[in-house]
Amino acid sequence: MVPRYARPAMTALWAPEAKYRIWFEIEAHATDALAELGVVPRDAARALWDWWATDPKIDVERIDAIEAVTKHDVIAFLTWVAENVGDQARFMHQGMTSSDVLDTCLAVQLARASDILLEDIDNLLSALSAKAHEHKLTPTIGRSHGIHAEPVTFGLKVATYYAEFQRNRERLLAARADVATCAISGAVGTFANIDPRVEQHVADKLGLTIEPVSTQVIPRDRHAMFFATLGVIASSIERLATEVRHLQRTEVLEAEEYFSPGQKGSSAMPHKRNPVLTENLTGLARLVRSAVTPAMENVALWHERDISHSSVERFIGPDATITLDFALARLTGVVEKLVVYPERMRKNLDRMGGLVHSQRVLLALTQAGVSREDAYRLVQRNAMQVWESDGRLSLLELLKADPEVTAALTPSQIEERFDLDYHFKHVDTIFERVFGA
Repeated sequence: MVPRYARPAMTALWAPEAKYRIWFEIEAHATDALAELGVVPRDAARALWDWWATDPKIDVERIDAIEAVTKHDVIAFLTWVAENVGDQARFMHQGMTSSDVLDTCLAVQLARASDILLEDIDNLLSALSAKAHEHKLTPTIGRSHGIHAEPVTFGLKVATYYAEFQRNRERLLAARADVATCAISGAVGTFANIDPRVEQHVADKLGLTIEPVSTQVIPRDRHAMFFATLGVIASSIERLATEVRHLQRTEVLEAEEYFSPGQKGSSAMPHKRNPVLTENLTGLARLVRSAVTPAMENVALWHERDISHSSVERFIGPDATITLDFALARLTGVVEKLVVYPERMRKNLDRMGGLVHSQRVLLALTQAGVSREDAYRLVQRNAMQVWESDGRLSLLELLKADPEVTAALTPSQIEERFDLDYHFKHVDTIFERVFGA
């Protein structure tokens, strides 16, 4: 985790203190359930919670010192608790194994991380909706292969991202539900030394569902899907960031990142205004996606368990969620402050002498009785003259001067096909599909 790209709430979730607090809750809730079942004395569970009520400082240094000797993190934690609680602490962890604590804790952390990310997405959706509605009918050029295609509106461009992040929200909700499972099933997952009702009790207390069948560990296909979902969200971030970067190019300059007073774009060139935030987001997206392949490879563990997944998750759990949290917040700021240039959009739209209306002329010719092959040839032959003139010639004027074209269409019929508003007649329909009535 790099502090430069981290925000407090998500970072705190992965701090050692937070982890140990979740470990304690798992152990104490399990002890409660064991007491209810008569397996351990009720005083044992009460002693744990009485100590916890004093709001003890989590002594990370002491736990680390114990682990340096035991070479086992869960045992080190249990030993530290016993040092503070006393004899009653011996009833903790009855019939449990380390994975019960570690995997259930990770499920809690990933669920809570999901909640933060869902809030981030909601903020981004709000910003995208506002920008889309603001520019619902702002004409701009649509591009395919980076080349002028046909007119679109900037609001429609933004609406595509809103719809995409709405899908991402649904994906994350599903991934959260899939990964938020509790396993308190003991060695090799058979419940031989602990009652399944303990697992249910802990799951209820921590807001998790029970793992239907664990092999001592929660199956890692759940985690693979979770991190794959984060990777998809990161790719959506990069897609929007890339669009802004292209729009900010000097030759295009239809929109750009907000450039604040006092900001500097280059140490050498005072004129520069670079898309640094969206370039940064492109890089951060790559980092989030880098967690996906290791998460996939964690699925294939040996037999009932091994710990080849453990070191991986100690990295990708914090790094992927912290980075994605930061990236979503940064992207929201970019969208909210995005500077849009409608006049430049219109200038670019008109730059190539009306070529963007070629399809409408093609269709009109076919409807007037010209074969599609001949109609394409007629329109293309005039369009290429405009293209080669770099937009100095007018497609409309060339078509009106072409006898083969005017044999099928009157000048007014040709002019009608150059109506910009024609392309926007279904914008309301699309907006209703995306945003609702």
